[in-house]
Amino acid sequence: MLMRTDPFRSFDRLAEEVFGTPTRPAAVPIDAYRKGDVFTVQFDLPGVQADSIDLTVEQNVLTVRAQRARASADGAEWIVGERPQGTFSRQLFLGEMLDTDRIGAEYVDGVLTLSIPVAESAKPRKVAISTEQKVPASISA
Repeated sequence: MLMRTDPFRSFDRLAEEVFGTPTRPAAVPIDAYRKGDVFTVQFDLPGVQADSIDLTVEQNVLTVRAQRARASADGAEWIVGERPQGTFSRQLFLGEMLDTDRIGAEYVDGVLTLSIPVAESAKPRKVAISTEQKVPASISA
């Protein structure tokens, strides 16, 4: 049986909830990168059921919310319960150069991957150069 007698553990838990730890971050960890004309953002959501993930975009703010509940063990006496549970959320501010109407989302092995294409108006484009010479109005009179 495990026993813990640490009078300062309550303070440690409070600090962990506010600041997080390497194994239990306070925010949902992400990776983000651009490859060609697509930005990819990956959110770590281990142990989260896909149907509990809520993804919304309002103007240029993307919000990811997910819920993880502790597995119910009827009649069990919990000895240690350190795995985070509850609602997790993360907001990202997206640039205007991204096409938020065409965001793709995939959830595999506890990782939510978003693909956000660059907007057509933000992509580099060729500008045509006219070679026709125009006579200034003051000379043609």
